[in-house]
Amino acid sequence: MIGQRESVSGAHFAFTDRWGGVSAAPYEELNLGGAVGDDPEAVRGNRELAAKTLGLDAGRVVWMNQVHGGDAAVVEEPWGDRPVPEVDAIVTARRGLALAVLTADCVPVLLADPVAGVVAAAHAGRPGMVKGVVPAAVRAMVGLGAEPGRIVARTGPAVCGRCYEVPEAMRTEVAAVEPAAHAVTSWGTPSVDVSAGVHAQLDRLGVGDRAQSPVCTLESDDHFSYRRDGATGRLAGYVWLD
Repeated sequence: MIGQRESVSGAHFAFTDRWGGVSAAPYEELNLGGAVGDDPEAVRGNRELAAKTLGLDAGRVVWMNQVHGGDAAVVEEPWGDRPVPEVDAIVTARRGLALAVLTADCVPVLLADPVAGVVAAAHAGRPGMVKGVVPAAVRAMVGLGAEPGRIVARTGPAVCGRCYEVPEAMRTEVAAVEPAAHAVTSWGTPSVDVSAGVHAQLDRLGVGDRAQSPVCTLESDDHFSYRRDGATGRLAGYVWLD
């Protein structure tokens, strides 16, 4: 259920795998995405199971309406009855409030400045990485008192550069914005390495404490992959502070 978990100075980072939930095929088992065609009751049950496993209150987990954009929103409470905003990064200075990001090949980015008490979660697919969603999240954190040099960054399972094949023109377009994302597949065709691009952006911003998951979602049967399966579930990354 929880494929990776780490705590650093009171900041907690966790990434799920696909197992331990209640969803049926093709979303089996721990689908946490509510907009992929799965039974809403199954998704609700899975979110409660994942939160319980992490020691969280599912009602205190904040989700996004992700749109492959570059915008970040600051949150202080769960959305409740309010519309969930169309953003790809959320930031909070509220301790005990967990932020979540959904992915199935895109890069889940979790950020925390434990000293300032500020955390962020970002959804960095190829379009979001190009649009600067991760820098937007860091800027929003700095606006709440964070310092880039204190930020701890963890990126989760995502499709790797060896597998993310794209047309040559698309690779050229992406690399013009972020050269570190230029890659080649294991079979020698053009590709994009979004994780490498995200980490290059973080490095330029002064975020030094970084770690990247070694898991490629397309290669791993333990993780959802949209590029591999089409109709499939969504993984989640969670970040919160004590």
